[in-house]
Amino acid sequence: MSGGGFLGKLKALDAYPKINEDFFTKTMSGGIITIVSSVVMVLLFLSELRLFLTTSSAHELSVDVGRGEKIKIHFDVTFPKVPCAWLSLDAMDISGELHLDLVDHDVYKQRLNANGSPVKEVEKHNVDATKKKPPSAVNATASAAAGGAPAGGAAGAAGAEGGAAGGAGGGENATALANGCGSCYGAEDKQGDCCNTCDEVRAAYRRKGWALSNVDHIEQCAHDLYTEAIKEQAGEGCHMWGMLEVNKVAGNFHFAPGRSYQQGSMHVHDIAPFGDAVIDFRHVIHKLSFGEPYPGMKNPLDGAKAGQAAAAAAAATGMFQYFLKVVPTSYTDLSNKTLSTNQFSVTENFREAQGGAGRTLPGVFFFYDLSPIKVKIVEHGSSFLSFLTSVCAIVGGVFTVSGIVDAFVYTGTRMIKKKMELGKFS
Repeated sequence: MSGGGFLGKLKALDAYPKINEDFFTKTMSGGIITIVSSVVMVLLFLSELRLFLTTSSAHELSVDVGRGEKIKIHFDVTFPKVPCAWLSLDAMDISGELHLDLVDHDVYKQRLNANGSPVKEVEKHNVDATKKKPPSAVNATASAAAGGAPAGGAAGAAGAEGGAAGGAGGGENATALANGCGSCYGAEDKQGDCCNTCDEVRAAYRRKGWALSNVDHIEQCAHDLYTEAIKEQAGEGCHMWGMLEVNKVAGNFHFAPGRSYQQGSMHVHDIAPFGDAVIDFRHVIHKLSFGEPYPGMKNPLDGAKAGQAAAAAAAATGMFQYFLKVVPTSYTDLSNKTLSTNQFSVTENFREAQGGAGRTLPGVFFFYDLSPIKVKIVEHGSSFLSFLTSVCAIVGGVFTVSGIVDAFVYTGTRMIKKKMELGKFS
């Protein structure tokens, strides 16, 4: 009895009483409403499923408190009119750190012909690769004994001191080289200074403020591939790409012609070897980013072209300037992994080349500054319980509303039929 009483009480709690099928009445309107409600239910379910599978991002702003960090700059640039041997890539920042020709970074280059096709294999950017080892002492002595051609004074803006010192014969310098101390051709800072390589002769002339535009008669430069590469690659283009690691402070990096060096507080490029050649720095930026990419990241300079509208007769010679505002960014995905990277905005300017003493250095310059505000991006996704709740709400809601509509239609139809049978419907 107790069992029957308990089951009876449990049955009394049934919120879904069953109706005998004999009392069911199926109507055409009910069938139409069932089809429509089923379609609506499926559409709402698919919409909810799409929202469940889609992640949303929340953006937060805060003050950047990071210190002593580094920034990795990834770049990929093509110069259709500037040979690889003519290009140098330098980076510097306001802390005073300077990287000349970036031999210690992962930078690569590919020579291109006039049609943009690769000429040789990819090689790492390294200015030391253009230097030959000087001949052995035996060969140098033999050259001196044979009375080699005079090594004359260096051409360019060398003064009387340079001209007088340059009058030394090639045999004397060859003997000096054999003894480990080559001539600086009048550009010595003090008596006894030695210049054993072409770069050392160039450096000595730079310290004097003289130009060394013609190195044909410089003994040391006969063993340097730089001048040969300049002549050999004339008319070619260059594709450069790689990664720079710089301090997280304002600074710049630039592509410019000629070997670079620091003279006092001035950063100087030696463009004397190019003479009066017009250097066309039109370019295509395939990629430029300040850190690793995250989903949805957009870099405004990717695919940018500059100087391409210049006519063939009017080369795009001058200084292309890009001013970048770098915004530190952290991105946290659904698995709670955080990526520290940077976004940036950009404005650009072009300065046409000017002649004379105030000649504009042609090149492509990227000036970047750091924003004090950091952007934090966090991915969010709906939980499965939330998705299940929404699905139940859709099913229950559609059934309830369709039931109300069906009851309204059925009741209205019956009332109209009764009035028609009584002849009261007009």
